[in-house]
Amino acid sequence: MILKSKMLQRCIILICVLHLIYGTTTLAAASRVNVLNGIDVLAARKFDVLQGKRVGLITNQTGRSSDGRSTIDVIKNAQGVRLVALFSPEHGIRGVDDEKYASGVDITTGLPIYSLYGASCRPLPEMLFGIDVLVFDIQDIGTRFYTYIGTLSLAMQAARQAGIEFIVLDRPNPIGGIDVGGAIPRTLLDPKTNGCGSLTSIHPIPTRHGMTVGELAKLFNSEFGIGCSLKVIAMQGWRRDMYFDETGQNWINPSPNMTSLTAAILYPGLGMLESTNLSVGRGTDQPFLVYGAPWVNNNAVIANLATRGIKGLVFTPCKFTPVAPHPYAGKVCYGVQVTLTKRNEMDPILAGMQLLQAFSETNSKTFHAYDGFAAEVGDNEIWHQLTGRLKTPEETVIRWRGDLEVFRKTRDKYLLYL
Repeated sequence: MILKSKMLQRCIILICVLHLIYGTTTLAAASRVNVLNGIDVLAARKFDVLQGKRVGLITNQTGRSSDGRSTIDVIKNAQGVRLVALFSPEHGIRGVDDEKYASGVDITTGLPIYSLYGASCRPLPEMLFGIDVLVFDIQDIGTRFYTYIGTLSLAMQAARQAGIEFIVLDRPNPIGGIDVGGAIPRTLLDPKTNGCGSLTSIHPIPTRHGMTVGELAKLFNSEFGIGCSLKVIAMQGWRRDMYFDETGQNWINPSPNMTSLTAAILYPGLGMLESTNLSVGRGTDQPFLVYGAPWVNNNAVIANLATRGIKGLVFTPCKFTPVAPHPYAGKVCYGVQVTLTKRNEMDPILAGMQLLQAFSETNSKTFHAYDGFAAEVGDNEIWHQLTGRLKTPEETVIRWRGDLEVFRKTRDKYLLYL
């Protein structure tokens, strides 16, 4: 009887465990959100805004429908729509180029591909000849100095000058749409003199803007005087508090070295180190997760970081060897590996400044910034203040609060999602 009783107890426990497992799984499946992107919504609407029109499509490998089809194929096969030209941003139509590239022909469709990261970084009048509407469908990562939103702005300006419509097929901000942070540039680079380099500071917005490309297009159009004929095809199911891994979508690398959501989350702050003489892991299997150089005293950097109380991140010493054509190709770099532990507690802007100051304090004779640092970060004083120990990162963040509050009030007018 005792044996039977124990077996019965074990069976009851097993049933309860199975119930908990499958009950939890069912609940998770029921609550999972599958966000529909602008291209999915447009297809459901039978491509109404494109009917009878000749379309130019600005896209790359991230432009895909929820079932994985390329936006190029979706629009090309749409009844009543004529896709006549393709335009590609930095890294090309398939996101594999790490240098400037020339225009060409798409081997699959036979359509011309006009480079927007080559001899010109904007659509030229001859590229737009015979086009009725420009459509933009590219996955952004939520950081001002990631060049795709610069391409968006210049393409909108070109559409206005050509007198054609501009349509944005919206996509998630993969790092969420709530937090706003970083400097707002007071001095912008002129595309006429700086070419494609100006794409990193095309408009005075914060480093982490907390907006989708559709929302940014609306803001750019009104606040910065573009004034093109703009339509935004909004997503369905996206919320501002979502990270990309909560959308039910598969991660597609937006560029060759943006290979994970974690890297995208860190990028608004730690990405500023790309404008220094450190390697940021380009040409390794951990881009934007390792930072170093052949001359770095990584144990000293780690010890410095340990005193700073940085939330949500763990720093460990590492060594890595980038491959060509990236900085320090073929050379062993000593540095810091960054592990994200609590993304909702981590402030990437503050963490980036802490890391910068730690490298400066421990490698002051060799660590320096390149000419584009101030333009990328958006603050002409930050390098001198942090490396000269004139201000702490926390004091620097306080300096930006007034500008950020003004921006938040402005952006509220253009938000499309709760």
